[in-house]
Amino acid sequence: MSFGEPEGYDADARPRPLGRRGASQAAAAAVCLVLGLGLISGAVTGSWLAGDSGEEGSRNTFTAAGSLWHSVPVDELFPPTVQGQGAGPGGADRTWTRIAVAPDSGCKDAFDPLLRRALAPAGCERLLRATYTDATESYVTTVGLLFTKADAAGMTSLANRFRKERLDRRSDLMPLPYAAKDTPAAEFGARQRAAWTVSVLTEAPVVVYAVSGWADGRTVDDPQPAGDALQSGATTAPAQAGLGNEAQGLADRVERGLRKNVRSATEQPS
Repeated sequence: MSFGEPEGYDADARPRPLGRRGASQAAAAAVCLVLGLGLISGAVTGSWLAGDSGEEGSRNTFTAAGSLWHSVPVDELFPPTVQGQGAGPGGADRTWTRIAVAPDSGCKDAFDPLLRRALAPAGCERLLRATYTDATESYVTTVGLLFTKADAAGMTSLANRFRKERLDRRSDLMPLPYAAKDTPAAEFGARQRAAWTVSVLTEAPVVVYAVSGWADGRTVDDPQPAGDALQSGATTAPAQAGLGNEAQGLADRVERGLRKNVRSATEQPS
C-alpha cells in the first residue's frame, strides 16, 4: 500500500501553500473516496455471501456445528471406510474399517471419573462413538465426538485448561474404548488402552478423541499419548506398533469430516 504526498508539497517535494488544491486533484480525491467505499462494501458483501462475515458468521458456524449429531447421517460422521494416506509409521498409508457404532447417548458411564470431571464444565449434549480396525485386524481404535452444551467462550476456556495443564497427556484421563461383541474389538476394554488423543475444538462445541489398542486383547501397562508415540525414536510398545498413528490418524480424519459437514451446513443459498 502506498500513501499520497502530504498536503503542502508538490510532486518534487517543494513547499506549497496549504489549501491550494487544484480542481483536478479534488476530483481525483473524490473518485478515490468512492472507489474506496465501494471496495470496502464489496468486501463486506463478499464475506457475508461466503458465510464468514465476522462475529455473526462465527456464531452461525458454532451453532450449526452443535446440531450435527442429529442432522448428519452416521455414515458421514463415521464413514464405513476411512482412508489414511500417509497416516501410518514412516508415512505409510492406512485404511480403517468401521466394525461397530455405539448408540448415540449421554455421557453417563462413558468416561472414567477424572476425565468426566475435567469435561464437566462444558456439559454433555450427546456422545457419538464408533470403533474401527485396520486392514490386518491387528489393531482397534475407538473414535468419539462429544457434543457439549458450552458456548464459544466455554469451549475456549476448556481448550485452554487442557493445553495449560496438559490434561490430554495424562494416562488417568484416557477416554474409554467402545467394545462391541462379536467383533475384533470384543476384548477392547480399559486395560487394553495403548495410545490416545483428545482435541477440544474452539470453533465448534465438540471434543474429538480416539483411543487405540491391540485386537488380541493384550493388556498395556504403559499407555502413551499419541503425540509422544509419534515422536522419532520413541521405543515404547505402543510407539513401535504404530498405535499412536492409529489413534491420531483416525481422530484427524474424523475431525476433518466434521469440519466439512460444518461448512456444508453453513453455506449460504445461491
